[in-house]
Amino acid sequence: MPIQWFPGHMHLTRQAIAERIKQIDVVMELLDARLPGSSANPLLAELTGRRPRLKILNKQDVADPGRTEAWLAWYNAQPETRALALDASETAPAQRLLDASRALAPHRGGMDKPLRILVCGIPNVGKSTLINTLMGKRAAKTGDEAGVTKVEQRVALAKDAYLFDTPGMLWPRIIVAQSGYNLAASGAVGRNAYDEQEVALELLAYLQRHYADRLVERYKLDDASVALPDEALLTEIGRKRGALQSGGRVDLQKAAEVLINDFRSANLGRLTIETPEEYEAWLAAGQAADAERAERKAERTAQKRQRRPTGR
Repeated sequence: MPIQWFPGHMHLTRQAIAERIKQIDVVMELLDARLPGSSANPLLAELTGRRPRLKILNKQDVADPGRTEAWLAWYNAQPETRALALDASETAPAQRLLDASRALAPHRGGMDKPLRILVCGIPNVGKSTLINTLMGKRAAKTGDEAGVTKVEQRVALAKDAYLFDTPGMLWPRIIVAQSGYNLAASGAVGRNAYDEQEVALELLAYLQRHYADRLVERYKLDDASVALPDEALLTEIGRKRGALQSGGRVDLQKAAEVLINDFRSANLGRLTIETPEEYEAWLAAGQAADAERAERKAERTAQKRQRRPTGR
């Protein structure tokens, strides 16, 4: 089932960004370093036009270091774009962010032309934590659920540089199915928008292919168990973690919650659940399917028009 989540306040955020962008020099987008492609909002390109972009791969401390380097290279190869990796342990990131932003907008600076930066990102990507770090106090509310921040804030990074924070925003229709699952696994999507077992099975299938050793270590599995089909493996994980119902039957819902929570809290170690090459392939497939869907819709509309009786 496709995962979609675009509640009402995100419409307001979209409108606010469209209005604010008129006064913005650099767009800073926070991405989840564990899913740097899926957490990039395609709607921002539409809203922000050709503004220079600073991509921040946040939470790098819980992402696969080798894959983070690959993603940084991928983003840095794009025009008018710079990419940096950041994590919660960096207590003074302001100067790095400022230097990168100034390099993207060298014509801005000084009190008469202050640098204006718009920071955007999907829900639960760590923007509020970053704002609090930059200000040195708890200025923004934080939480482990999507949709905590609901209002725009302004932060002074320097005497001649301002950062405008916006609430987390997804996009109205996620056309890349795997991105929907990855966003749900990361906590960027509201809980009412997805089925935990379905998301857990997708996550587990990926981890089996790329991080089987982490599953073995975390859940004390043997080689035979880790090679089981995904639902059988989820059952075994539930048994190992005590997710049991009466009679000793495994509660797959609880097992799914265990796996998703272990991923979010980095109990499985440093993981990145997509590579640039994988994401490009997923995106191409999603765009092709979306174009086919649009073509079928256009054909149905044309057929309905042809069947309508013509008036005299």
